[in-house]
Formats: sequence, structure tokens, C-alpha cells
Amino acid sequence: MEQPGLERLALDSLLFRLKQANLMEYNAGWHNDPIEIQDRVLLLVLEGSGDLRRTQWKTRLCSGRVYWLNPGNAVQIVNECENLRLYLLRFDVFHIGEAGPAAYRGNLLPDRHESVVHPFSRLTELADQLTGNPTDIRATESFRRQVRFQELLSALFEEEWRDDDALSATQAVESTVSYMQSHYMHTITVKQLAQLGNIPQWQYSSLFQERMGMKPLDYLTELRIGRAKEWLLQSDVPLREIARRVGFTDEYYFNRRFRHTTGMTPRQYSVSMSRKIRIKDWTGHEVYIPRKPERVIYHGESLGDLCALGIRAVGGSAFFANSSLLEHEPQLEMQDIGMPINPGKAEALKPDLIILASADEDQYRALSRIAPTVTLNTHAPLEHRLLTLGQWLGRQREAELWLAAYHERVSAMWRKLHAVIDAGDTASVFIYEHGRRLFVMGTAGLSSSLYHPSGFQAASRIREIVEAARGFAEISPASLPDYAGDHIFMLLSSNETSRQAAEDMMGSDLWRKLPAVRAGRAYVMEADLWNHGDALSRQKLLQNLPRMLGNIS
Repeated sequence: MEQPGLERLALDSLLFRLKQANLMEYNAGWHNDPIEIQDRVLLLVLEGSGDLRRTQWKTRLCSGRVYWLNPGNAVQIVNECENLRLYLLRFDVFHIGEAGPAAYRGNLLPDRHESVVHPFSRLTELADQLTGNPTDIRATESFRRQVRFQELLSALFEEEWRDDDALSATQAVESTVSYMQSHYMHTITVKQLAQLGNIPQWQYSSLFQERMGMKPLDYLTELRIGRAKEWLLQSDVPLREIARRVGFTDEYYFNRRFRHTTGMTPRQYSVSMSRKIRIKDWTGHEVYIPRKPERVIYHGESLGDLCALGIRAVGGSAFFANSSLLEHEPQLEMQDIGMPINPGKAEALKPDLIILASADEDQYRALSRIAPTVTLNTHAPLEHRLLTLGQWLGRQREAELWLAAYHERVSAMWRKLHAVIDAGDTASVFIYEHGRRLFVMGTAGLSSSLYHPSGFQAASRIREIVEAARGFAEISPASLPDYAGDHIFMLLSSNETSRQAAEDMMGSDLWRKLPAVRAGRAYVMEADLWNHGDALSRQKLLQNLPRMLGNIS
């Protein structure tokens, strides 16, 4: 049974422990899929606005406010019209009873799930000191971090349990905010709002600004402009009608206020957004990107995919462009922005789209401040990658034509190789990397070209890795026979230690006893040359694989 709401006298029986604190930034037009909240969460909204959606209702996120989320809620954040910055704090609550500490599951605020604190900067200063990875700090600093979190909670609880006059004033202002959110399309005056909150008009504006960080009518205008953006994106309703629907009786005044708030007129905003498409990337971000981006940064290992589509990136990582197969491709001549990415170098290139082959959210947030940023799974099948890039880059037709020609050539190659390999033959690809660590390749690199309905099949143990869509997996050298197929491809790393480890393995009895080795079906290849799964590398492999296998007797 759920515990009752928190009472004032019960506060000293609770313990609070901060688990994680992050500064989150979301671009306009972004929303996540519903996420089941496992911990207690505090959201401190710094800038922007959006919707916090739960199973059967939603709350408007506003800057300068704090939102409390309990475990077990499925939550979705949606910000259609403007960037949103907030602190996200995860924490636990324990009740100290006669039987000892136990998880407290009641509401910390009995009747609601949001707070307003004045001054809000008091909270943000504390929250800023809490962000970071607690595993990377000393025990004493970790303790101080928990103390700062207690200070933040104390400020929140003090605001909630002020004297009755202060509390009623806060609640009165909040009631007028809720009224504006529901009735923004109607004529609203400060006098009307003050009467609604039962506060003298001379006092209301200052109380509102203390709690919301802006004047009442400025807040109302911001709210109306946000709704107007939604109409401009979702319909072709005339401007005068949009102005009327969001509460502006004068279309010219609406234009003036819109331009003052956004830096462009409503028509310019509409045209600007019409040149964009809304896509959902690999890690779930929904982002507006240009229909035909001209300055693309591509940070990932499948650079040859861009070459296949006739795209030349303005920036990327030299680390991913070191394949000997691609070294003479003019489309890979681009500015090196580092590995990991140097945000300053990326920003200097003035990109209009950044494609990132990483699920690192911290890196994503840093780049999304520079330009629209999308994530791409470069271990996904080639067809999925090219069609996705074709959609994003305005090259759908080019992607379809390239894939059709490639599939025809692949089928022809495997027909040619039927003279060398038997139907149903399995193959394995191994590589030593990062010193003397042994990996078996799954969906990435050379193996992505070998596994084909008309070609090699993955060895049984490797099939599990492929079906899980994993690029590779580390295995122990002793388990190599369990992963060995009818044909074995050993890739030699450019790292001297790793290369020596591979040569030691190939000189061992374990290796010599493998059926594929005894049958003369083991092939040694340079990793830098052949362990790539991008479109261009796979195309060039078509010319070389028959020769490599045919020359082995």
C-alpha cells in the first residue's frame, strides 16, 4: 500500500541520498519515447518550455520551476518549439523507523508535483555544483556533494512550508499561471489576474516576477508565441487566424511580437521550418534537420557510405579515414575534428548537420548546441544505413540505385565463388586488438560482407552475436575453437603487440588443430585494409575476395 503524503513533522524521519545529477539540453522539436522512472527525480527548468507527459495527463514545463517525479511513472518530455535546458537529479528517500531504514514511497508533496522557489538562482547554483560523475571524486567531496543536495531540498521544503500568508501568495501566483496556460487565447489583463489570485494589483506583478522571473504579460506573450509556433508547424492556417487563436487581436502586433521574440517574422519562421524535415535518429531524438544539408560533419567509421551517395563531408575524424582502400577518395578530404570530437573545431566549420556514430548523450548535447545533430548506428545493416542517410541528406534515389547495383554484383560474386566454397559453409573473423585481447567480429567490419544468404554463414556461436546486432565480442583465446567456422579469417592489427599476439596464436597447437586450418581454409588479412563495413570498402571487396579465396588451394 502506498504511504501517505509527507507531513511537516515527518521530515526529520527521512533520509535523502543523491544518486545522479546532470544538465540536460534538448533542441526544439525533440521528444523522447516514454521512459519508466525507476528513481525519484527532480527537474529544475533553466530555460525554455515544453510538456511533461505522463500516462493520462500532462504538465507544462516552465523555466524557473521545479518538478517532482515519483518512481513508477512513465514520463515523456516534449519541446516542440524552443530549446529546453534543465537539471535532472535522481535520488532515493528512506524512512527511519523502529525496524531501521526502509524505502519511502509516499509523495513528498501531498497535493501536487511542482514547486516555485524564490530566488530560483539559489537552486541552480547548488544544482550546478552537483553535476558530474560521483565515482570520479574523493570520499570527502562526495560527502560535501550530499550536503549540497540537502541544502537544495531544504530550500524547496522551506518554500513549501512558509507561513500561511507567504504560502497563499505563492499558490495564488501559480493559480494565475495555470489560468494563463489554459486561457491564453482570450483577452487577459494584469488586473484580471490579480483579482483571480485575490492579491492587490500593485503587489501581484512583483510577486509574479519574483516567482516566474518575468512580468505577467511578458510570460503571457511568450506562451502565446510558443503556441503560434505549433500552429505554424502543423497547419497552413492564415496568419490572422493563427494570431486570433493564440490571443492576438491585431495581426500586425502579433508579427511585431513574434519577431521580437524569435528574431524572424512568422512567415520567415514558417518558410525556414518548411525547408526542414523531422526525423527520429538511432537513439530516439526527434530533430528538425535541413531537407538538403550542404555542410555535413560525419563522425563515424562508415565514411564510405557518404562516398557512395556522392556526399563530401566538411569535417570528420582522421581516425576513421585511415583505410588504405579509401585513401585516394577525394570525397574523404575533410577537416579533422578529432577523436573524441573537439567542439571548437566542429563549430568553426559552420555545419548545418552533424551525424554522430555514438550513443554518448553528453557528446550529443555538446554538438547539438552547434547544429542539428543526429545519431547513426554504423553497425546496422548496409541497406538500413544507406536508406537512412539517403533520407537525411536528400539522396534517396541515389541510395536506392547504388544498393540495386551493389546487390546485383554481390550475387554475381557469390555465384563465382561457388567453385571454391560449398553451400552452407560457415566463416569466422578474428582479430587481436587493445594489446593481447581477442575479438570475434559480428555485424561490423569484414564479417558484414562475408555473411550473405548466397555466401558464408556465421558459425553457430557467432550467430548469437549477429542476431543481437553486436558489432563484435571479446572472447578468451582458449574458446577460439568454439567460434571457429569452416573458413577462418585472421585480421592482423597495426598495433605491434596485438599483431604479435595474433602471430603467436597462429603458431600454437590450438590453431594448427582447427579443422579450417588443417583444410587450408585459414586466411590472413591486414585489418587496416579489409576490416571495414562501409559501402565503398564493401564494393572494393567484391573485386578482391574471389581472387583471395581462389588463390588458396
